Amino acid sequence: MPDITSLDELSGQPLTEAQLQGILNQIDLDIANLVREGKLSAMPETEDTGAATDRAANLHALLAARRHYETLLRAFPSWEVSQAAAMLDPHAE
Repeated sequence: MPDITSLDELSGQPLTEAQLQGILNQIDLDIANLVREGKLSAMPETEDTGAATDRAANLHALLAARRHYETLLRAFPSWEVSQAAAMLDPHAE
């Protein structure tokens, strides 16, 4: 499939809270896998394809993506519910 040259013909629905949480969970998993077992280093890693990747740069990119998706998730309306102690315990005076 060739690369697209414009976003004009793309359409879709806004992401749901569950989808955004799923994206955040995947990013958290990617971050955990990147930093565990000493895999995180500033030294470029060469893969079989010959492409070099910088794990520290990847971590920064994942953290930036996480901030972006977390901002989108926090934009959803939310409710904060609180009750007085007397309402929680009907026998309280």
